[in-house]
Amino acid sequence: MALQEKLDRFKQQQEKCQSMLSNIAAKSASSRSTPKPAPAAASPFPSARPSAPVKFSNDTERLQHINSIRKAPVGAQMKRVIDILFQTRQAFTPEQINEACYVDVNGNKDVFEGLRKNPKVNYDGKRFSYKAKHDVKNKNELLVLIRKYIEGIAVIDLRDAYPNVMEDLQGLKAAGQIWLLSNFDSQEDIAFPNDPRVPIKVDDDLKELFRSIELPRDMLDIEKDLQKNGMKPATNTAKRRAAAQVQGITSKPKPRQKNKEFSKKAKLTNAHLPELFQSLKNS
Repeated sequence: MALQEKLDRFKQQQEKCQSMLSNIAAKSASSRSTPKPAPAAASPFPSARPSAPVKFSNDTERLQHINSIRKAPVGAQMKRVIDILFQTRQAFTPEQINEACYVDVNGNKDVFEGLRKNPKVNYDGKRFSYKAKHDVKNKNELLVLIRKYIEGIAVIDLRDAYPNVMEDLQGLKAAGQIWLLSNFDSQEDIAFPNDPRVPIKVDDDLKELFRSIELPRDMLDIEKDLQKNGMKPATNTAKRRAAAQVQGITSKPKPRQKNKEFSKKAKLTNAHLPELFQSLKNS
């Protein structure tokens, strides 16, 4: 029997009970106004007061809410269940799921099979539980996992490990046990292990070589060089300049800075060759 039919029958029963109790209350009031020599038989129902109507449990709204959930698409019902499993991180039987979020897993085969095959759900034959990508449950296990990935592990793959995993990542970073670096391709942080047993020392020659590399003055040339080396630029200067031309905005070129070293050399040369300017002084 459908849930809506049960609701209709429940409403009809409420109306019948209400009318029956009203009739009993009216008869009881009339019997009190006309006393009889023989005592009246005790009524099986408690004496009702006309001024205080009998109240029934207002369960109609809750039943309508349950009906709307069970008539929702399969994907929406599965999401409710997965959200409960993710938030609590506990294992639930189908009956417990029904009590927690009103999804009838046993009564809907599509929902049951969808949850059983979902990669985020673990089913052991009796209970459903949330299945994270990496099975770690505390900070120590998290550090052990990150140290296994020398090339780095994406933070997005660790977000659902356990509720406070992001706080533990920041704690490991503050303690100097891991590095959190951004990836320009995905704009996501990557966690790298920082093993204190392997100190990294950079030679002074390499530092000097890095500082001596001169970058192109135009951003277009910089972006081309990045693309040649297999990297994706974070900016698109050509697109920005084209949009500026369409809007009638001309980008002002940056003024070239004077080469201070050249200026010093020129002054030094002039000081050592005063005879070149002797004719100018005489004139």
